[in-house]
Amino acid sequence: MKKYLFSTVMIAAIATAIISCSDEFVDRPVEYSIDSENYFNSKEDYDKALIAAYDLLQSSYMNVLVGEIASDNTLAGGENASNEPGIQQIDDMIHTPVNKQLKNLWDWMFAGVQRANYILEFKNKTDFQGKNQIIAEARFLRAYYHFELVKWFGGIPMKGDVRFVPGDEKKTPRSSKAEVYSSIEADLIFASENLAPTTTQKGRATRGAALALLGKAYLYQNKFAQAAPIFDRVITSGNYSLVSNYNSIFENEGENGPESVFEVQYTDVEGANFECLQCSEGNVAVGFSGPRSYSGDLFTSGYSFNVPTQKIVNAFEAGDNRKAVAILDIEAWATSTGATFGKGYEHTGFFNRKYIPRKRSTTAQNDLNLTNPNNYRAIRYADVLLMAAEAFNRGGIDDVKARGYLNLVRRRAFGDLNHDIASSGAALTDFILAERRVELAGEGHRFFDLVRTGKAAQEIPGFTANKHELFPVPIEEIQFSNGNWKQNQGY
Repeated sequence: MKKYLFSTVMIAAIATAIISCSDEFVDRPVEYSIDSENYFNSKEDYDKALIAAYDLLQSSYMNVLVGEIASDNTLAGGENASNEPGIQQIDDMIHTPVNKQLKNLWDWMFAGVQRANYILEFKNKTDFQGKNQIIAEARFLRAYYHFELVKWFGGIPMKGDVRFVPGDEKKTPRSSKAEVYSSIEADLIFASENLAPTTTQKGRATRGAALALLGKAYLYQNKFAQAAPIFDRVITSGNYSLVSNYNSIFENEGENGPESVFEVQYTDVEGANFECLQCSEGNVAVGFSGPRSYSGDLFTSGYSFNVPTQKIVNAFEAGDNRKAVAILDIEAWATSTGATFGKGYEHTGFFNRKYIPRKRSTTAQNDLNLTNPNNYRAIRYADVLLMAAEAFNRGGIDDVKARGYLNLVRRRAFGDLNHDIASSGAALTDFILAERRVELAGEGHRFFDLVRTGKAAQEIPGFTANKHELFPVPIEEIQFSNGNWKQNQGY
């Protein structure tokens, strides 16, 4: 059984002291199992609170699943057209402020902010050796959750290093998008200066993770001159490398490998149900993305959501070894192995092979595949190389270096030097963005890449410019704030 940072025993002791059991951001009863104002009297207290802050990363499976479906890479799928209507609406770009998945995303990411802020609110209460490392991890996590929120919703309410309490929604305004990014940058600069370059415990943030996320935050703002040297620091650190076998990255044996800059840890030791998917310690998105009624080798059944389109299948060049890793052609697989499966809604014949259920141990929870142990590779070294290539190219800084980073990724994909790119300028930009699509297919980045590069309206069916770049703030939050928080444009 995998041993990770997360311990549900520890979390149970602290989680309800941080936020209510519903983990909603506003207008919820606050229930304390301990006197939170008199907590943080020892290093152990800070450690437990930090574990609770990490724990909300596991709920970010929804961000990946819905982020992929919102793009032109996949269709919603599922059992039928009314199966999880919030997901179906996002796929069709007809979503509104009344959407369960968007509400969950808002709630869970703000719960993560709240848990990080619990630590930061009391950061000066007790001194002990190694406290700066804990504070740096808390600030990394807050930046991670803030980054998820700002890329989905734009400007959000922030309250500095203190927790939100009921009533704040009526007097704390939504910060601007620029203010949120400024907070993210400050947190990650501090984290990068205080985190260790490596960690002995899987899942903890490192200096490289903080730098990579900082560079990504700069890139999302088109701050190429700031992003490029930050990515270079990650690349030249010597802590990461491309693995030779692309397929190995996404199997159990490849978790937390040399290409992993930051990885969300999942396990299958605690189950879940549809009444509380976020209660799972496993990667729920994996079960959602599996073939229905599957019987055969290697894989197990799922709910046939998030089905790849022919468009993403066609995006892979001939000879690209990543295609067979990213895309499962279920018909060809069934023919070659004798497997059987059922067809779901919007069946395309393809599945996201990186994140579909694998056969598990006999001790795994019997939970209809809601507790998959497949880690989410949140930041991979290949992603860093491609972001660096984009920053050096789009910033007009160094196309030679940009091509070098791009071609490192392509050489792994094709196994030769014959597919190197020699272009410069705008043509090189197009190659870099196309490479991001196939390298990161199925990993939840495509929608946001299209939005930040201004290409979403031409690629995503139903996308309306000046509206769909952001998602609507959940209607409950607008109502709770009594008009203090204005809805995003177009909703």
